[in-house]
Amino acid sequence: MATSEPHPPPQSTYPPSIQVGLEYGPSAIAALSSNTAKPGISLFWRTFFLLAILIAGSVLAWLKTLSALEFEPRALQTVHQIVSMVNITRTVLLHTDVIEEAEVLKTLAADEGLRVQPRLPTDVVEPLNADALSVRIFQELQIRNGAATQMSPSVNGQPGMWVSFNLREQPYWLRIDQDRVSPSSGKTWLIWLALAVVLSLAGAAILAGLINQPIKQLWRAADRVREGDYDSSYLDEKASTNEIREVNIGFNRMASRLSKIDQDRAVMLAGISHDLRTPLARLRLETEMYVSDENARAHMDNDIEQLDRTIDKFLEYARPVPSNFQSVHLNEVIEGCLYALSSPTDMQVTLDMAADLRVFGDATELARVVNNLLENARRYGKTPNTSIANVEITGRTRDHWVVLRVRDRGPGVAAAVLPLLTQAFFRGDTARTSATGAGLGLSIVEKAIQRMGGTVSLSCPNSGGLAVLIRLNKVGSQA
Repeated sequence: MATSEPHPPPQSTYPPSIQVGLEYGPSAIAALSSNTAKPGISLFWRTFFLLAILIAGSVLAWLKTLSALEFEPRALQTVHQIVSMVNITRTVLLHTDVIEEAEVLKTLAADEGLRVQPRLPTDVVEPLNADALSVRIFQELQIRNGAATQMSPSVNGQPGMWVSFNLREQPYWLRIDQDRVSPSSGKTWLIWLALAVVLSLAGAAILAGLINQPIKQLWRAADRVREGDYDSSYLDEKASTNEIREVNIGFNRMASRLSKIDQDRAVMLAGISHDLRTPLARLRLETEMYVSDENARAHMDNDIEQLDRTIDKFLEYARPVPSNFQSVHLNEVIEGCLYALSSPTDMQVTLDMAADLRVFGDATELARVVNNLLENARRYGKTPNTSIANVEITGRTRDHWVVLRVRDRGPGVAAAVLPLLTQAFFRGDTARTSATGAGLGLSIVEKAIQRMGGTVSLSCPNSGGLAVLIRLNKVGSQA
């Protein structure tokens, strides 16, 4: 793998929890999962919550305003009803014979829900409720019926609206059914409030869906473009909203240009390969036939081979990754790559894979990824003071991921160089000095893994070397 000049193993820039996980062993996989970013709230739910808060606040403000505006009319109406009942009862009793008074009281109780009884000093009178409406009604009642008027929600344990009045200079109680003078109960208000909130939330959900639908369509189309699927990323250019229509038109034009650029690049690289390999073949033939110096011929052959491998890397980098992924037996892919090495003398590979690791991907692309990592380790990851690259390959499952770790015991790289190693055409100091690659190996690895829905991260363990951690979707857990 690409390295700088030999130096003591640099300190990793990863957090302490990840530095520990990057040491050789299954702990690397556990640390990797702990570094996964927490998902944020979606745009739909953010819009929904904002609309819900706005509408719910408006409903509550409306209810508060309506309650304040209705308070005074409700109190006056209730007082008017009470005063009318007291006056009618007093008038009826004043003009009723003493003999018929008992019959009249029974009729009032049965037909009108009005009960009259003497007011005694021994009566157990419950204090008036302290709510604003009851206090306001009582104050208005004293103004209209006199300051001596009393009002109570219960007398002698019998609930109702009890109002005192004088008849023939004798104090009496008039009990009125609460339902006849009470406004809408608190339960009624709660029902209406709950209904308003439910309708508001439903409206907020509909509005949020309508607002976010074009954004979701744009996101899906952008994701398809990222995967190289330009044909199915077309957006509606006849949308009713001007802004959305302009965005869709611009996106379609951009996708069309990207598709054209991608096609032109593939044609150009294919042409380069064809045009360069023909003169390279002639040079190889002429070298074998006309160069008598064996040392010079060996160097020329090596240069020709290097040019040929560079062309292969260019084509490999430009080759599109298949999108029709399927279940791949990762153990078999890695064993096949190791078998193809034919027991190299300059590399020793230690394999520690869990049994039956299956991932979603493309077997050919995964083999290309493993081969690139092994080739980089062979070139740049040789253990200091030796000519052998000691490579350790570890595979484990963690949650819905399969984590593959490829690590060498070379001199490592500087911490500042790590983020640059996966950039196309970037090569570390040792790689530039040896000039045996095009700087595309790790770029090809990252590109292929990302297209398969995985991630790639590089690190320098404290014990030296360079480690590459790859996460792939485990079969049976892909969303």
